[in-house]
Amino acid sequence: MFDKLEDLLRKYDELMNELSQPEVINDTKRYTALMKEENDLRPIVAAYKEYKDCKTNIEDSLAMLDEESDDELRELAKMELNDSKSRVEELEKELKVLLLPKDPNDDKNVMVEIRAGAGGDEAALFAAEVYRMYVHYAESRRWKTEMMSLNENGIGGFKECVFMISGQGAYSRLKYESGVHRVQRVPETESGGRIHTSTITVAIMPEAEEVDVEIDMNDIKFDVFRASGNGGQSVNTTDSAVRLTHMPSGIVISSQDEKSQLKNKDKAMKILRARLYELEIQKKQSEEAKERRSQVGTGDRSEKIRTYNFPQGRVTDHRIKLTLHKLESILNGDLDEIIDSLIAADQAAKLANMNQD
Repeated sequence: MFDKLEDLLRKYDELMNELSQPEVINDTKRYTALMKEENDLRPIVAAYKEYKDCKTNIEDSLAMLDEESDDELRELAKMELNDSKSRVEELEKELKVLLLPKDPNDDKNVMVEIRAGAGGDEAALFAAEVYRMYVHYAESRRWKTEMMSLNENGIGGFKECVFMISGQGAYSRLKYESGVHRVQRVPETESGGRIHTSTITVAIMPEAEEVDVEIDMNDIKFDVFRASGNGGQSVNTTDSAVRLTHMPSGIVISSQDEKSQLKNKDKAMKILRARLYELEIQKKQSEEAKERRSQVGTGDRSEKIRTYNFPQGRVTDHRIKLTLHKLESILNGDLDEIIDSLIAADQAAKLANMNQD
């Protein structure tokens, strides 16, 4: 581990030297790429430098205890020694986590797809609530959201919606949200007061650039139609809505939120790229079965990951057996405690897996 850290320290110094060269500063593309690399290395280098300083402090404190006879100075040396030893243990753990292989998609924006599952209108209403939960969470982190595709049920529920969340590290935090979300509550439409269980599925897909996924435009069939709202009333009088069919995968995407056919086509292509990229990621994870087992569910749509129980005001994440009695604040976007716990559990599983190797 320490050989690798020394290599990274040398690499960081070379990088900083390169970033100060006028020819690099004047080359925007090169400078941006190097700054991203520097940004990735900085936390590891800072932790390792602090680790080395603490090790030096331990040696100095031990030397002082050997040489010094003054009681007051010896007491100060003991305190310094204990503090440095404690910090060294913490930093060793931090450095192991920082050295874990980074998910190449972590810095990407995300496409979030929410679909109503079992439970009819109640599932669709819950899908709309979960959409708002993620929008509130995005706002709390100053990320931007944009609706890409929406299919409503007429009473305020969402049969299906796809929206984009743009912001630094969006995928790194939201990737654990993929799976089946279950709600238990008495629906407003239920006169007998019985608790119903409904489900929705959430898929978190990293935004894919054109370089990430190759798409042959000959494989795509485009249909245009007139956009309509609930009840079939005309929303506009031109054929601006777009239906895209990707022949090899069978993926069908409709987009009608924009008044421009070109903008709807562009949104449909973004969704297609994200879905095809997600399929590639799923395939890779399936092939790497050992790594997949060490992860905390980051993609399987069929996995039941969380229950929102209204009568008891609780939310339970089944993967890490975490139960929080603050349903209302979670639905208002207070997701950090759950996400931080999932990240910690994922890192612990990966570290355990690394130690076995």
